[in-house]
Amino acid sequence: MKCVIIDDEPLAVDLIKEFVSKVESLELINTFNNAIDAIAMINTSNVDLIFLDIEMPHFSGIDFLNAIDKKPLVIFTTAYSDYAVEGFNLGAVDYLVKPIPFNRFLKSVMRAQQLFLSNKTAPTTATLPTATSETEPDFMFVRSEYENVKINFSDILFIEGLKDYVKIYTTDNKYTLTLTSLIKLENTLSSKGFARIHRSYIINIKYVKSIQKNKVLIADKRIPISESYKTAFFEKINL
Repeated sequence: MKCVIIDDEPLAVDLIKEFVSKVESLELINTFNNAIDAIAMINTSNVDLIFLDIEMPHFSGIDFLNAIDKKPLVIFTTAYSDYAVEGFNLGAVDYLVKPIPFNRFLKSVMRAQQLFLSNKTAPTTATLPTATSETEPDFMFVRSEYENVKINFSDILFIEGLKDYVKIYTTDNKYTLTLTSLIKLENTLSSKGFARIHRSYIINIKYVKSIQKNKVLIADKRIPISESYKTAFFEKINL
């Protein structure tokens, strides 16, 4: 696969170049320290895979994806886990959080290789999935400690906001703690049967057992409904 690296950090570029050199199926054809300079090359060349940083000055990786006509396979490489949900919703092959270990890099490349081979009969540049009802994932990845954890939307009971972190409670009686905001998760989940009922809570409506005054009951936990969210929530559930 012909690949390109786009990252404003020289050390990150050097590390990914070293990793690429160890994988026979990869051919590095160019590197860029900003996304703007890469647009013309991506639009006019046959590139199969981009290692793309998200947080770059002036023009982010997300801006870049929206600006290019040809959309190769993309593996995000970033120091921040906050964009994982958005990255997967954009159809990224994977989302690698720096510092990137080689075994994790190799796993992402193998995933991209499988997608590339499955699209071999299509045009040279693989097509990035668009966000339609057929291609939208029914899961998300969140960064928890030193790994990206896959969470199926259908397994989420409710989400509790704790200042800079959130706790995602699931049907296995466990929770995942991740550094993100309720607003980002609300944007991701609001069309998937979830509702914000309090500044500190998002719930999965299908697990609501009952509504008791200003509380909902989910898995034996009573979760408050605040006045500021009450009207919208009741409208959503036709009450």
